[in-house]
Amino acid sequence: MSRKVILVWFRNDLRIADNEVLHSAVEKSAFVIPVYIFDPRYYVQGRQGFKNTGELRHEYIVHSVAALKDKLQSLGGDLLTYEGYPEEILPQLVQKYEVDEVYHHREVAQRETRISEIVEESLWQVKRNLRHFIGHTLFHKEDLPFPIRDIPNDFNTFKKKVVKESFVRACLPDLQSISIPPHLEKTDFPFPLQYDIKDYGEGAAQEALKNVLSHPDNRKDLYTTLSPYLALGVLSAAETYHFLTKHESVQNKKKIAHIVDGLFWRDYYRFMVKKFSNCYFKDEKEAESNEAVIQSFVQAQTEDEYANTLLTKLHDEGMLTRAEREYVALYFVYELNQPWLTGAAYFEQQLIDYAPATIYGYWSHIAGQGTSVKNNRSEENWLRIKKAKKQEV
Repeated sequence: MSRKVILVWFRNDLRIADNEVLHSAVEKSAFVIPVYIFDPRYYVQGRQGFKNTGELRHEYIVHSVAALKDKLQSLGGDLLTYEGYPEEILPQLVQKYEVDEVYHHREVAQRETRISEIVEESLWQVKRNLRHFIGHTLFHKEDLPFPIRDIPNDFNTFKKKVVKESFVRACLPDLQSISIPPHLEKTDFPFPLQYDIKDYGEGAAQEALKNVLSHPDNRKDLYTTLSPYLALGVLSAAETYHFLTKHESVQNKKKIAHIVDGLFWRDYYRFMVKKFSNCYFKDEKEAESNEAVIQSFVQAQTEDEYANTLLTKLHDEGMLTRAEREYVALYFVYELNQPWLTGAAYFEQQLIDYAPATIYGYWSHIAGQGTSVKNNRSEENWLRIKKAKKQEV
């Protein structure tokens, strides 16, 4: 093996298992330098008035990164952690440790891709290459039965064609060890850890998978039990899929189908953002906003008690089930008549399972502006759900 040194820039792929970037780096180099950078751009206030990352998600990210560091150390490696701008930090590390190449997973949303472009430019200044990998989706782009530009806009058509004509790649073999340069610096972790990291990271994700299987209600939609791990890449979509389908039975078939459906939607949203650049981040109607109404929503002080209950849960826990999200989003758009991009931005701040394409793609369909026309929602959907909830009460 050559004395090649590869720096692995972790972003939303906080795992060792089934991580093509890390696996390739270990396979093709003598030494690997794993790095995670807390980028301040993700913590500023966005255009809609909400933070790009709220406190709950920040805590979730911090502890997930710490769990990754602990896992890497158990294999003989480490994780250098910094707070700052990747385009400034990575070129310095590349020069300091004579790194030959930098690996990372490619993103699709505008902010993420722009940061990649800036990093790539800064690395070119020191004559180093940023190599992109595709590893966030269930179906690899190269295995789709159509090029990105020809992906069907209709979700059900997309799903049927990939099920029939494509496949989910097998997971990569587990890494047994990771070699880091002998004199690699030790970095202080940028944030205090308030909770036990055993409740985060890959170990917790594996427990969540098992708990989903053992959950007594086989009709329940448990996708959001796993979505925080998927959003940060603690679990790969392929690993999730293979684990669940391997344990599928007549009894749990419906439960697993709900989760797999969530994986398909996750792929669909990402591929649509790739097909139609930035398509889920534009409001065609540009509805007028009312700050007082928005604040009543954020503070869970609306006239709808059930919505208030869900908004309190979102504020306190950073999570809602898919059905709960639908109720809250429909209420915001069709009862309060507020711009859907503002609602999506609030979800971005609050949800610990936030992923750009997924959350904004979801809200665009709630507002009737999504790419899959048959899956778009309308006021009629809201009135039906509202009526059902009243009858339930």
